[in-house]
Amino acid sequence: MTNMRPMEGRGFLDAIERIGNRLPDPALLFFCLLIVVWLASALFAQFDYKHVDPRTGSAIVVNNLLTPASLTAFTSGMVKTFVQFHPLGVVLLAMLGIGVADYTGFIRAGLRGLLGVTSTRILTPMLLLIAIVSHSGGDAGYVLVIPLGGVMFAAAGRHPLAGIACAFAGVSGGFSANFVPSMLDPMLQGISQAAAQILDPTLTLNPLNNWFFTSASCLPIVLLGWYITDRIIEPRLAHAPVDAAEEDASETPSLEPLEPTERRALALAGSAMAMGGLLLLVTAFPEGSAWRGADGGLATAGAPLMASIVPLIFLLFIVPGIVYGYAAGTVRSHRDIIEGMSQSMSGLSYYIVMAFFAALFIAEFGRSNLGALLALQGAGFLSAIAMPAVGTVLGVIAITCLVNIFVGSASAKWALLAPILIPMLMELGISPDLTQAAYRVGDSSTNIITPLMPYFPLIVVYCQRYVKDTGIGTVVALMLPFSVAFLIAWTAFLLAYWGFGLPLGLQSSYAY
Repeated sequence: MTNMRPMEGRGFLDAIERIGNRLPDPALLFFCLLIVVWLASALFAQFDYKHVDPRTGSAIVVNNLLTPASLTAFTSGMVKTFVQFHPLGVVLLAMLGIGVADYTGFIRAGLRGLLGVTSTRILTPMLLLIAIVSHSGGDAGYVLVIPLGGVMFAAAGRHPLAGIACAFAGVSGGFSANFVPSMLDPMLQGISQAAAQILDPTLTLNPLNNWFFTSASCLPIVLLGWYITDRIIEPRLAHAPVDAAEEDASETPSLEPLEPTERRALALAGSAMAMGGLLLLVTAFPEGSAWRGADGGLATAGAPLMASIVPLIFLLFIVPGIVYGYAAGTVRSHRDIIEGMSQSMSGLSYYIVMAFFAALFIAEFGRSNLGALLALQGAGFLSAIAMPAVGTVLGVIAITCLVNIFVGSASAKWALLAPILIPMLMELGISPDLTQAAYRVGDSSTNIITPLMPYFPLIVVYCQRYVKDTGIGTVVALMLPFSVAFLIAWTAFLLAYWGFGLPLGLQSSYAY
């Protein structure tokens, strides 16, 4: 897995790939990093720090994880840590439904029908746009859109790894580019408002304070992603043969026209999916709907609708998948449905192994407080150099990129940075709305190149379905052009947006 031959030449990206693929297996890498965290925690716990932890109001303390009490807490909580690892449950539940839809042939028939009416010329921007909109469903894009990107490109006669890279760029690299409000908006706004009230207790922020900017960001992200996929990634993959197993290759949809039976079954399954969507809309629309949160919103972090996105995806695929199976004759009894679920789980065995070690590492890294110390040290440095407004905003983006390498969660990262950055920039006359927008640019642009991002191992697994020797370096090399381009262009876009004085969102401003 870690000895993939370079795709082409000896350029910079190929060097990245070779170096990255010489790293240990992702599972072993997470274990090695766990050891590093233990040792680092024991070392840095010996010192006192002047930085105040915004979460506690007291001086930050690094916890020594090598004490007998810490080690016994680690072993006693190991099962709970693994079982409660958020990406694991999301992936497994969603794949149960998607697995049935794939096993019965519903997904393949739908893709054949879609590709039959879609020009291959616009396949890339269409996939990017779908990936961006998937943010409204939280982490759903990682388990739904990204693997379908590989399948769609393969079906169109293009390299499947290019499709996976394109979808990954849209889902994760463009995480803060979305014209549809998502639960991320009120989540970040809530943290920003609490941080701003440290300095100004009367200040309130609108949950959609960055919505205009994130909506406008869709255009440069789609255009950049389109160019990079078609002009950089695919040419580089030209000499990377697809060596998937025969059984995997045989499941790739073709562009052959649908048979009459398939068309009928697809129509019935599509009707079932549409009826399910209509039922959800009808039940969610009323003001007193049980899908709404305590504040009456549907997209707020605490709303049952947002918390039910993954179960709804499960139902959205398993129901039409079953309908299609019986109508097309690919399902004879309930045993076929269970077989579809079983096959989907067997394909995730490697991911489950990696998730185990990733869960332990992430939990111990958080328990050590090393991530918090890094964030506070970086923010303190930014405050000390006292740059002009533009330079300070660029510094926010830079420190976010750095911290993003170590802390994957967008909300957790912002909970650490916001109480320092927002009051600091308010003192410089920069509004919390602008600081939050700068954070979103830095966070999104570097999501796709950090192996410590919880879903990164899953991307490696998706790629291995088509190129067996795919390693960490392969994925990083594929995504680095997207990351660099997004970071530079998106930063310039934010500065231009600011320069023209365009509104960032509802009830937002640039100056405080």
